[in-house]
Amino acid sequence: MALPPKWYQFLVALFASLGSVLYGYDLGVIGGAVASDNFKATFNPTAAEVGAVVSLFTGGAFFGSGLAGPVGDWLGRKYTILIGAVIFILGGGLQTGAQNLEFLYAGRCIAGLGVGFLVMIIPVYQGELAHPSIRGRVTALQQFMLGIGALVASWAAYGCYVSFPATSSKQWRISLGCQIVPAGFLAMLILLFPESPRWLIDHGRADEGLRTLAKLHAHGDENDAWVQAEFQQIQDMITYEHEHEAKSYAELFTNKSSFRRLILACAIQASIQMTGVSAIQYYSPAIFAQIGIATNDTLKYQGINSVIALIAQFLCILFIDWSGRRWAMIGGNLGNCVTFIVATALLASYPPGTSNNLGAGWGFIIMTWVYNFSFSLTNGPLSWIVPAEIFDTRTRAKGVSIGCMVSFAFNTLIGQVTPIALDSVGWHYYILFVVCNLTNAIFFWAFQPETAKRPLEEMNYLFTNAPLFVPSMNMKDFDSHDLESRVAELERKGSVSSHVE
Repeated sequence: MALPPKWYQFLVALFASLGSVLYGYDLGVIGGAVASDNFKATFNPTAAEVGAVVSLFTGGAFFGSGLAGPVGDWLGRKYTILIGAVIFILGGGLQTGAQNLEFLYAGRCIAGLGVGFLVMIIPVYQGELAHPSIRGRVTALQQFMLGIGALVASWAAYGCYVSFPATSSKQWRISLGCQIVPAGFLAMLILLFPESPRWLIDHGRADEGLRTLAKLHAHGDENDAWVQAEFQQIQDMITYEHEHEAKSYAELFTNKSSFRRLILACAIQASIQMTGVSAIQYYSPAIFAQIGIATNDTLKYQGINSVIALIAQFLCILFIDWSGRRWAMIGGNLGNCVTFIVATALLASYPPGTSNNLGAGWGFIIMTWVYNFSFSLTNGPLSWIVPAEIFDTRTRAKGVSIGCMVSFAFNTLIGQVTPIALDSVGWHYYILFVVCNLTNAIFFWAFQPETAKRPLEEMNYLFTNAPLFVPSMNMKDFDSHDLESRVAELERKGSVSSHVE
């Protein structure tokens, strides 16, 4: 029995998401590595040097995501994924074999470069393969697989810490080396999977693009009504884009519709860091230590946090195409805001290290778990879903690339500012994230239109014609129904076979 087309699309996207596993794993494992006794004894790093180990990774990712945009348009989505995986393997190998901090710095920077390629291009690839009705859950795999990586990293770091003595570098080398394995699988096998049909058609390979659409949506039937309708719609939109739309980054800023989408993508990526996700991850281990929890238990509780995130991300995959994007983004920010209000009040009333109230300390820990659930259910996955679906074929890689660069820039900024702010103003720093989560919710209520289940080729119609202030519009008034009309017309003429989901 042939695999249903939507399951085939989902499984192709799932394999590509191995690149997201690498991001989550590397982010999750480095904390356990630098906290291990052998790492400290081997390198004796200062606080600034430990900070550099983290920030060099996100700095490398900033440049990788910037390079991935033009490379993705030039070589295609599959070859860009391959390049990212190969770069990551090199960086992972350097980290695992590091003999000094400079060696480790190089590995972190190169691995970050590879991750920048991967996290930028993978949601673009997934979105261009998927049927509109499942595009949300397919691109939500980015955050879910990132969570898988973080979960495996948490328990790998914990296992290595408790299994090997402080005299053995296996305490941190094994956990760092494990990340090379999924990168190897991704590099070896990605070329066996289909290229984006939109990229093929955009580069003059229309026949190959049609065959790929048929393989993805109709078991290879090129005469299928839906396949023919989408093929015609893609061709028409690409022809229009070639004549009128972006041929360079500059036109993302000069075309009103493209610029509106670019602002939304960048706002989403910046807002993710301003929810406090990185800051709360930085501060949680310090809180755990200050209320008397040992290092091995701290790693265990971080592992629990990863499990909670994974459950939330799985629920997002199940429901995001039903709930839509707009209200999920708004609700997620409001939920984050509430958890930060409670956490800030607990820290202000019962300062860690000066208060013996264990209940308050555990209250803070539970709030970090609740926050993580809220973030992982909504804002985290949506930060990949929305930017990957709002741009035209000619602007998609460029726009997503800029959005990812904004994300990594803010990630690096928060990573550098947080330790200084916590030393200087303590719990008052968390008020920033209370305010930002609230203003995020207001911004997306005002300016983010609903994009769920809308074909990619119809985003231009939405962002060109919809009012800037979204609450004043009726979303249904801006559904062009172009794809459905094309399918109905082709079936009425009887020149194609009927489409079966």
